[in-house]
Amino acid sequence: MTAFMGEVIGTALLITLGNGVVANVVLNKTLGHKSGWIVITMGWAVAVFVGVIFAGPISGAHLNPAVTIALAVAGKFAWADVPLYIVAQLLGACMGSLMMWLAYKKHFDATETDHLGVFCTGPTISSPIDNLLTEVIATFVFMMAVFSIVKPASGIGSLDALPVSLIVLAIGLCMGGPTGYAINPARDLGPRFIHSILPIKGKRSSNWSYAWVPIIGPIVGAVIAAFVIQAL
Repeated sequence: MTAFMGEVIGTALLITLGNGVVANVVLNKTLGHKSGWIVITMGWAVAVFVGVIFAGPISGAHLNPAVTIALAVAGKFAWADVPLYIVAQLLGACMGSLMMWLAYKKHFDATETDHLGVFCTGPTISSPIDNLLTEVIATFVFMMAVFSIVKPASGIGSLDALPVSLIVLAIGLCMGGPTGYAINPARDLGPRFIHSILPIKGKRSSNWSYAWVPIIGPIVGAVIAAFVIQAL
């Protein structure tokens, strides 16, 4: 239960701040309105830092089903604990997106356009196979770097928070343009679900037809990285 709560709270912190920076840039009447992609990628990197620094000593700070599955494939994490971690990550992602919405409620009300991008990812050019390939490649690169950091069998320690956050910053700056760099199924699925049930002004669709891409792509990319690491 300690590891479970570590993943829940760590993921909630990650999503509160990560989706929070998107809200700050996208929504009307915020001090960060239209401040741009660099602010978003920096905010997400720091969000990862906060999540990892909290959960590292408790659960190994996976905070991402793709990371959990890849560590299990590589023999660095017990398969029996994979479902528990994934449930915790999804729950934390839902909690984090709800906290973000509460913090920005008045700004959601002041924004007429669709808010889906504040909660979850989407392609700038819709092409499912290409979008999937982007997520596979981005997560493969991410996990290859993470595997160079992970030493204990449980995952990432709190001392690894800074290098992991810098990896996420690099992925966002270099690979984030086509799909918004989900690289984390929980980060996308949990907030997308919360978006679908909240009474958000101007809400249209939660775009569930795209939701499989940021689920399957990161898992495939992470598993490929695990096989490459094992082969090496």
